Amino acid sequence: MKLLITGATGFIGQTLVGELISQKIDISIAVRKKSKLFPSEIEQFVMGDFEINPNFYEIFSGVDCVIHLAGRAHVIDKTQASVLDEFRKSNTELTINLAQQASMAGVKRFIFLSSVRVNGNQNNYSFLETDTPNPQEDYAISKYEAEEGLLKLAKNSNLEVVIIRPPLVYGSNAPGNFGRLLKWVDAKFILPLPLGNVNNARSFVAIDNLVNFIFTCTIHPKAANEIFLISDNDIITTTQLVKNIAKAFNKKVILLPIPIRWMTFLAKLLGREADAVRLFSSLSVDISKARDLLGWYPISTMEEQLIKIAENEKII
Repeated sequence: MKLLITGATGFIGQTLVGELISQKIDISIAVRKKSKLFPSEIEQFVMGDFEINPNFYEIFSGVDCVIHLAGRAHVIDKTQASVLDEFRKSNTELTINLAQQASMAGVKRFIFLSSVRVNGNQNNYSFLETDTPNPQEDYAISKYEAEEGLLKLAKNSNLEVVIIRPPLVYGSNAPGNFGRLLKWVDAKFILPLPLGNVNNARSFVAIDNLVNFIFTCTIHPKAANEIFLISDNDIITTTQLVKNIAKAFNKKVILLPIPIRWMTFLAKLLGREADAVRLFSSLSVDISKARDLLGWYPISTMEEQLIKIAENEKII
């Protein structure tokens, strides 16, 4: 089996490539420019600007499965005429173009890393794959439109499509809110955090669990043309997440019981409402489909992954 990976230089991609190398899987990567992150024996196809929809056809020789991780998570210049169009270039148009070319080249399977935000930004019950999609923001809309295009392609070709919708992914060098929480907890001085009153229910997925699931989807026959919500086993509060991080880093943490409505109001004033939603609202998923259909279970607990992160930070 030969795999082609896009987005290999990203947070998830680097971990996935490392794991596949350790398992001696035949892989190649498509990159914007050549990277020194990987061993010289890894074949790198330099594609330049992916958004101009280059010709990928020649890179599919002998490839059985494409793992498409590349995409845009942020638009820096939000003054542009259409932020949604910017997301569509990377997350929708590139994805569908890549999959169409893979299909024409005879690639058997195409794995697309989407987002739980296709289901919605918050919930009062754990999302299921059968729930009606409810993307609330431009990023999620572009991911959902890519999903729709891929499923249509799968119906009209021999290409098998697998769509994975993870929640927040955490691990060493994770970006976003998780990375910020790590910095706060591991600061030289104890910084009080206004998270003592957060009583939400959130799902998270350890990078090791996500990588393991992606690999499972490359080989499991029943993964074909399916959508999966994936996470760790546990559903916890943001407050408990901070406590778990502090325990792994052997740090003390001060959590102030500030009313959520105060913090949400302040976040709106600062233009960080989306961050507030991710920290304070509930967003959980039910992973029973992955368990029942594929026999997949998380290989790492949150405690184990956080200890691994703490150990890596000490080495650095």
